Amino acid sequence: MELDERKKRILKAVIKNYLDTGEPVGSRTISKYADFSLSPATIRNEMADLEEMGYLFSPHTSAGRVPTDAGYRLYVDEMLEEKSEELSRKSESLDRMQDIMDKRVDRIEEVLKDMAKMLAANTQYTSVVSMPQANRNRLKFAQITALDAGKLLCTIVLEGNIVKNHMINLNRELNQETLLKLNLLLNNTLNGLTLQEINFDMASQMASQAGEHAELATEILNSIVAAIGSEDGIEIFTSGATNIFRYPELSDSNRASELISTLEEKKLLTNLMSEDLGENTTGIKVYIGEETSVNSMKDCSVITATYEFEDGVYGKVGVIGPKRMDYEKVLSALKDVTGSLDKKFTKD
Repeated sequence: MELDERKKRILKAVIKNYLDTGEPVGSRTISKYADFSLSPATIRNEMADLEEMGYLFSPHTSAGRVPTDAGYRLYVDEMLEEKSEELSRKSESLDRMQDIMDKRVDRIEEVLKDMAKMLAANTQYTSVVSMPQANRNRLKFAQITALDAGKLLCTIVLEGNIVKNHMINLNRELNQETLLKLNLLLNNTLNGLTLQEINFDMASQMASQAGEHAELATEILNSIVAAIGSEDGIEIFTSGATNIFRYPELSDSNRASELISTLEEKKLLTNLMSEDLGENTTGIKVYIGEETSVNSMKDCSVITATYEFEDGVYGKVGVIGPKRMDYEKVLSALKDVTGSLDKKFTKD
């Protein structure tokens, strides 16, 4: 069965009506749209086809229809394509946003917390903002330096110039030539790699090339892995969690409790706010229902956008709401937020 233009127009009308009312939409309601010159019977047949194709479903017998995740996905993708230029327009919140950006603050946390509050108030959904982090925690440089009293200092520099130091105890003295060889081995093998790209075979090969210093090379490698891994826990700010109760489909006691627990504990948000960080230059990701990796958000839509703190260091701003959220408003607000953050941080 083909999804022709008429079916697309009817699907779009059903979704828009459902976004406004939260109630199942019937064929008679759609027939009243000014730009439809179709009878309720014709629209009913088209809606039945859309249900068969998986874009709509009937929650009750003889009731109207509501969009499925696939229906929302088609709607959002077409909207993004049609309105890509319009979505960059200034939103009503821009003046308030500019006030936040113009504040002189010593800590980036203050800016991001204020931005989360403003975004939640503006959209009437829940906002999530992550602290900036290096793109996939890629190793930029490693240096080992001999110190007095049998100590070896391992300095690890990650993208974004995040520096980690680790002290290693030596059971024997190393001369400068050995130190130079170990430094060359480390950097030739590991530079530019992420934690996910450092595997067992690579570690074994490096230990083999280190010869009599294989044990030391392995210890240094473990220090580097620990340093990269320690950056995985990002700080996340949330606001507007109680906005969940505005929407009946999310305010069921068990569902709302799970969602609020996720927002409070924040651990489950880490993957969501780190996914494709810095790799998607457009910065916009829309997750609908089952598309999200967070179980408590399977009945939600989540939209995230990436901002740049400095070269190679990124953070994310997100909005969590019902599947019938005002996608256009949220996308426009996120465009404004990330654009303002980019300007502030690159300017500062």
